[in-house]
Amino acid sequence: MGVYLSTPKTEKFSEDGEGDRLRYGLSSMQGWRATMEDAHAAYPNLDSSTSFFGVYDGHGGKVVAKFCAKYLHQQVLKEEAYSAGEIGTSVQKAFFRMDEMMRGQRGWRELAVLGDKINKFSGLIEGLIWSPRGGDANGRIDDWAFEDGPHSDFSGPTSGSTACVAIIRNNQLVVANAGDSRCVISRKGQAYNLSRDHKPDLEAEKERIIKAGGFIHAGRVNGSLNLARAIGDMEFKQNKFLPVEKQIVTANPDINTVELCDDDDFVVLACDGICQQLVDFIHDQLKSETKLSAVCERVLDRCLAPSTVTGEGCDNMTMILVQFKKPIQSSVPAEEQSPPPQPTEAGSKPENNGSGPE
Repeated sequence: MGVYLSTPKTEKFSEDGEGDRLRYGLSSMQGWRATMEDAHAAYPNLDSSTSFFGVYDGHGGKVVAKFCAKYLHQQVLKEEAYSAGEIGTSVQKAFFRMDEMMRGQRGWRELAVLGDKINKFSGLIEGLIWSPRGGDANGRIDDWAFEDGPHSDFSGPTSGSTACVAIIRNNQLVVANAGDSRCVISRKGQAYNLSRDHKPDLEAEKERIIKAGGFIHAGRVNGSLNLARAIGDMEFKQNKFLPVEKQIVTANPDINTVELCDDDDFVVLACDGICQQLVDFIHDQLKSETKLSAVCERVLDRCLAPSTVTGEGCDNMTMILVQFKKPIQSSVPAEEQSPPPQPTEAGSKPENNGSGPE
């Protein structure tokens, strides 16, 4: 359940921006939670033809979510696959790379600064004291150099984060998701899921968890974590005989690729549930509101629960709304275009109390 405040914190961090072919607005709010553990990233011009948006919902602390918000998009750019146009492969490798980067002296130091355990000045001094060694275990040059120091054996954080990112390049949308944050596209007003929640009770997740030596109790991995995939949570990734994608909990994202077309209205990323009612609400707001962050703020206010009795609508809330500026001339004939995976269920969530981002 987590620790709740006596009254919710409704102050919001909001932002608007745009690229050549899209514009975005975002907003985040602590809500009823005692701490803010969400983070986000929005880069409409990641490079000359690519936009990147991501939401990260931390658990057990804020540091992994903040680490991903700071570094994941940078790592996507650095992967060799990215240069070759293989966005799905590059983002998958970037997810795994987050876990690698958070280990050892360098990882400990970065997380300590992000978690306010040491200030940035102390972190800089510590970085100067402990000498970095160039290259990584695979022998390739890496600017994330290994550092000697008292935390060289640090195996990574026990806290973790979901990650749901949307990368738009030309007419292609690539969505990568690990955890239960959400991405939905509105096409002709219809909401289509571009992510699925990785809960331990799903058959494929359950099979991997048990094969790796874990168990599920009360819907939680080893009776603790209510997610089957996440970045961080290194205590569930300690089996040295298994590859990263087969650990009890894995950062391995589902990758969904969609060919964009003229019918696409907008994409929504949020740290928790999105439903058809939410998409309808956004369409209604866009009739009179041009500032996208203001629309996001209204969604957060609408989804905030009046009390903590049910637990619905009581989490931190973060939402990014990405709207396409003009008709997208698809390179694929209309009859050959594949629709997004599946429409959301219109009645799957209550309309006002927690149906949106949490």
